Amino acid sequence: MWFSFWRSRDRFTLDHLRYLTDQLAKVQIVNEVNKDFVIEALRSIAELITYGDQHDPSFFEFFMEKQVVAEFVRVLKLSRTVSIPLQLLQTVSIMIQNLRSEHAIYYMFSNEHMNYLITYSFDFHNEELLSYYISFLRAISGKLNKNTISLLVKTRNDEVVSFPLYVEAIRFAFHEENMIRTAVRTVTLNVYHVGDECVNRYITSVPHTDYFSNLVSFFRNQCMDLNRLVSETLKNPCPDSTSTIIAAVDEIEDNLYYFSDVISAGIPDVARLITDSILMLLIFPLLLPSLRVVDANDMQSGVVTSLYLLCCILRIVKIKDLANTIVVALFYPLETFTRFSRGKVNGYISEFGLTSISQEPDDDNIAKGNAGCLTVNVPNSSSSSGFDPESVMSEDNCSSSNLALREVLLSYVTKGDDVLVWGSLSVLATLLQTKDRLGILPQRKQHKKQLLQALVGEASGEDQLFSSENSLMRDGSGCELDVYLEKIKEQYGLSFLPSDFLMSPRVPRFQVLDALVSLFCRSNISAETLWDGGWLLRQLLPYSEAEFNSHHLELLQVSYKNSATALVKEVRGFWPDLLITVLCNEWRKCKKAMESSYPPKEPKCILFPSQMLSSEEDIPEGSSFAAGEKMHELVKVFVVLHQLQIFTLGRPLPEKPLIYPPGDLPANSRAQTSGLDVSGPKPGTEVSLVNAVPCRIAFERGKERHFCFLAISAGTSGWLVLAEELPMKKLYGVIRVAAPLAGCNPRIDDKHPRWLHLRIRPSSLPVLDPAKFNPNRKLKTKAFVDGRWTLAFRDEESCKSALSMILEEINFLSDEVHRRLKPLLNLETALDLSGPEEDSSSHSTTPPNSV
Repeated sequence: MWFSFWRSRDRFTLDHLRYLTDQLAKVQIVNEVNKDFVIEALRSIAELITYGDQHDPSFFEFFMEKQVVAEFVRVLKLSRTVSIPLQLLQTVSIMIQNLRSEHAIYYMFSNEHMNYLITYSFDFHNEELLSYYISFLRAISGKLNKNTISLLVKTRNDEVVSFPLYVEAIRFAFHEENMIRTAVRTVTLNVYHVGDECVNRYITSVPHTDYFSNLVSFFRNQCMDLNRLVSETLKNPCPDSTSTIIAAVDEIEDNLYYFSDVISAGIPDVARLITDSILMLLIFPLLLPSLRVVDANDMQSGVVTSLYLLCCILRIVKIKDLANTIVVALFYPLETFTRFSRGKVNGYISEFGLTSISQEPDDDNIAKGNAGCLTVNVPNSSSSSGFDPESVMSEDNCSSSNLALREVLLSYVTKGDDVLVWGSLSVLATLLQTKDRLGILPQRKQHKKQLLQALVGEASGEDQLFSSENSLMRDGSGCELDVYLEKIKEQYGLSFLPSDFLMSPRVPRFQVLDALVSLFCRSNISAETLWDGGWLLRQLLPYSEAEFNSHHLELLQVSYKNSATALVKEVRGFWPDLLITVLCNEWRKCKKAMESSYPPKEPKCILFPSQMLSSEEDIPEGSSFAAGEKMHELVKVFVVLHQLQIFTLGRPLPEKPLIYPPGDLPANSRAQTSGLDVSGPKPGTEVSLVNAVPCRIAFERGKERHFCFLAISAGTSGWLVLAEELPMKKLYGVIRVAAPLAGCNPRIDDKHPRWLHLRIRPSSLPVLDPAKFNPNRKLKTKAFVDGRWTLAFRDEESCKSALSMILEEINFLSDEVHRRLKPLLNLETALDLSGPEEDSSSHSTTPPNSV
């Protein structure tokens, strides 16, 4: 019988299908002897049925008539080898995926054959078999609709009592293999998006609701793993740290997008189940209590990770109640959640970043967390704004448990380090961004004045914290803030006694502006972080005229002038020839960032803080690259402060910075007399040697060469030139070597007065060459090593003459750079030139001090 199977036969005919099914029906046992025949028969039948579905309906009619699916099940029962289940699952999967006829799908899903295969006891220790099984489940789920889903469920009294496809799929929802987890999520989403009411009730009934809390528990564990990675990276950075964290971040964000996709299916109660689980298992016991620095030696990993996760949850998970609850929770004192985290929530003691996972949560006890009710009274603030950065954010009480969480975030903005500032700004920016999709903030133009109020506190009268038309619940003295306070108390067992602080809408608004303005008065914050702060301040300025006062304006102007002073010093620094180029580039980038609808950096960037150069000590001696990094940083700070000055006057930003155009070269300049143009010297170019000084230099040991030395400046560019004299053309030579003039740091040797030492820096900064620049700053300074020239002259006078020529040309170059920057460095002139005269007059009055 087995040999007859291999004889030549026309494929894709009904006769061949009949022959295969007849041969398969004769199989009474499956073993090593005949397994190859059975495997080939199963594969060929799948191929024929797929062909017939698209070309000849009689193929599938024969398939139904002979009940071939039942034969498949019978062969599976007879099998004693793993290869048969593998081929059977693949065969059925291929058929289901490729069948186009609804009639064919109905038949495949009827008669309980699919449910039998779904619930069959396969040996899932075989990873390949598990992979085929999950693909089989995914193939079935891909054909689900309101008609076909009823064939896969069992009902009693019009209620679903069994749904094997769903139940068996979620058994593998937390498998260690990511591809398995992804396939299971596809199955569940296909089920959710069918929209069958009976199935939806089944999914949201006990014990199937455990799946959603288990999802959050699994997600919480991933968050804790991320926190450990960040902590280890801060303590012991290694080359693979960044890629490891990026992989963990990608998986965390994939999980959040899955939550979002589940919610978008619109199943009643699922959003509430996920909201409750995220709040009770993650937000309240882990993230909010972690928004504090434990001590001076703490690596802050818990704070950084918590800030990032809060941003992600608010940005990705589109549940209004979840976002609103988190916003209201920011009014609670830190102590509320610190005490909450010390308790046992769902059988799990949680200290984010301090202890590791000891056991999985007992999700059946989720309701028990509501038994107790913590009550904390918030003390009144005595300052005019309710927030004194100097007193609140001291070194010892920066995370005082008496502070509200929103005050902790603002205290990080005013006194925290660069990472804490960046993280806090990201949370505030995320709250601002959620307005359109979560209804937290007003959307209509006429209501835009509520924007700041909605972000930082409750408004009075008709201006409520949450201005959603469908959800406002007002009585004589209440608002939606009271509704959420009561909701948090009843559902989650958290309560505090609101003080007069919350009753004054002006206090929170002042706090945010005070914190943001004070941020720009700090000198130890990176430019990238200030750009984030500038973006947020620009978003709030149009809606906070009354709160933005003359004191704020004065502080910003002082910071601007300090920045301008630092920039002027760079005119005499290492890189004056590239200063204007860098400034124009950063102006364009900053303008684009400030006018964007989104912050300059994604929240996950806070997990990869860049190194900044904040003082002269940070510059290794002799490193022009480090000096260039510092200059670049100063330029970025100056640009954002200058653009903020324009924003405060309500004017649009010019496309380019206000600088003077290049000036004409003096007729007697060395650039003119040497015959060079502004494009600069190129090797092989002929040049006049009228002003040149003869010298010697050895580029290789023992190989000294004679050159004529020239220092030349043309506008904002300058070069050191070594030229060989032309024997047939007196006083002319050919350029052999050229190097940048700026940053050459000329010095006559102490022991050999005829020797002149020059530093030769790179001709360009890596920031101007993106191909060589890594934003994560993996590029090491040693990759850009400064060169050294030692020129030997005939006598001391020639050496001094060369030094004098260099210094004179450097001064010409620096003076030209300073001349062109003058309108930008003078604040009054720059603001006058940045807008039309009517704008200047309309904004000439300083905003009144409303504190």
